[in-house]
Amino acid sequence: MSRSAPPAVDELEVKARVEDPDALRAALMRAGAILEFRGDMLDRRFDRDAAPTLAERDEVLRLRVYRQPDGATAYGVLGWKGPHSKHRRYRRRAEAEARVGDPEGVVAILERLGFAVSLRIDRRVEVYRLGEAVLRLEWYPDMDVLLEVEGEPADIERAIAATGLGRASFLAESLPYFVAAFERRTGRAALLAR
Repeated sequence: MSRSAPPAVDELEVKARVEDPDALRAALMRAGAILEFRGDMLDRRFDRDAAPTLAERDEVLRLRVYRQPDGATAYGVLGWKGPHSKHRRYRRRAEAEARVGDPEGVVAILERLGFAVSLRIDRRVEVYRLGEAVLRLEWYPDMDVLLEVEGEPADIERAIAATGLGRASFLAESLPYFVAAFERRTGRAALLAR
């Protein structure tokens, strides 16, 4: 019996630097956004030495672990992302994800398959839903606070309007772009993991 994998979906997103997270949070609440998660989001990207590596193919294999401050059981999301492209004013990647109840077990399996952690990103996040858009406010150990908005174009644009931030602040760029901008502006190295 052969089963095909569920299809990957296209993820569209934009990111912006946030100077006043409290004002942004208040704007989202006024707009009716629902807080879905608050806590730590720990990303571990995996790759292996065999050529071509996932990084060389512009693909990502990531385990994201969500930990709530109240001590609730952590859970993970194992994800694959395909090569990125631009779609109008948005960053686009094919993406497939699965929620996992035992993140440490997933790490053990990946390591036994020859994968190793290639990048660690630790942040405290607040995840909001506004209509069909998902907005994630992100605090890093030492870097700018960022806001990522994900969804379909019309949903993204409605969410952006609700933030009170100018549309020009939202870019179809990935985290390394914002890291480089922070380092140029401050003269300090960004710290993305504890």
